[in-house]
Amino acid sequence: MRGEIDEADLAPETSLIKKENQEPSATTTTTLLFTTLVAVSGSFVFGSAIGYSSPVQSDLTKDLNLSVAEYSIFGSILTIGAMIGAAMSGRIADLIGRRATMGFSEMFCILGWLAIYLSKVAVWLDVGRFLVGYGMGVLSFVIPVYIAEITPKELRGGFTTVHQLMICLGVSVTYLLGSFIGWRILALIGIIPCVVQMIGLFIVPESPRWLAKVGRWEEFEIALQRLRGESADTSYESSEIKDYTKRLTDLSEGSLVDLFQPRYAKSLFVGVGLMVLQQFGGVNGIAFYASSIFESAGFSSKIGMIAMVVVQIPMTTIGVLLMDKSGRRPLLLISATGTCIGCFLIGLSFSLQVVSLFSGETSYIALTGVLMYTGSFSLGMGGIPWVIMSEI
Repeated sequence: MRGEIDEADLAPETSLIKKENQEPSATTTTTLLFTTLVAVSGSFVFGSAIGYSSPVQSDLTKDLNLSVAEYSIFGSILTIGAMIGAAMSGRIADLIGRRATMGFSEMFCILGWLAIYLSKVAVWLDVGRFLVGYGMGVLSFVIPVYIAEITPKELRGGFTTVHQLMICLGVSVTYLLGSFIGWRILALIGIIPCVVQMIGLFIVPESPRWLAKVGRWEEFEIALQRLRGESADTSYESSEIKDYTKRLTDLSEGSLVDLFQPRYAKSLFVGVGLMVLQQFGGVNGIAFYASSIFESAGFSSKIGMIAMVVVQIPMTTIGVLLMDKSGRRPLLLISATGTCIGCFLIGLSFSLQVVSLFSGETSYIALTGVLMYTGSFSLGMGGIPWVIMSEI
């Protein structure tokens, strides 16, 4: 009896000690949600740029009398601009901050959309598309990094995959609008999310981790408190970020060659490998030329584009919801398998057309392949590589 009383007396003290040593549970505040929404407005810009070329292909080539080669340059030059932007984005984000980098990229996107809208010859179309691509490339790095830095680690996976959800939404909305309105008006509409993000950037806080990195400690505390709520206890997280920043500053600044040390081999292989598989797995070919694929397969391009939208958004949403529950690897395995089958079906449908077999069914095989690829990519391969990249 006495032993039981002693345990009961000690229980509150033991509980208190455990609570003091424990990290506070993560909460989602209005400021955090709004800040994330502003950040992923740039993801919508990313998606609208990807989705622009497919629905406007027919009208654009007729209006400006473009050859297949000229239109192919217009479609693909976006990725060249994106490569340059992505290569420069890390240095820019470290130099001027995450918010300023997003604003910087949006200026290029606005100029690019205006150039496309005003174009009367192919060269200005290409200039505009390149500028949008450059801005898109910068955004592709800074948005997931910014979201990962402002969110508690318990919520980081789900919040970061909203980046992919908004890319998907941008692609889907552009596909839908492009089926019913002209290419010039669609280019003007592309400016709207750019302006929304630029206005929002004046309101949201800077990344606390970047502020700590550059030694702006007072602003760091204010930004962290805003993101976690006025009544939240940020002492544990603040101390953790300060310790991490101090360890970083104690290390000598590394060079690109240092990445190839044996100890970084696995992280480098995983991060770069996933991004290579994501980008070289056929997504740009399907996203940029979906309309042509449907027409070549003998299927209505408008119905096909709407079907893609119907599949994309729910599958991306499922991926976001499952991200932190099922883990990264199972979703990646399912997603990669589905994209592989989708590519096989698309190739099979056109192969059957060549040999004149099952001519009535080949268009439906192509549709099934495109939808399977789109849905599977949206489930995992579209978003998870960005999350893993920002985490490692």
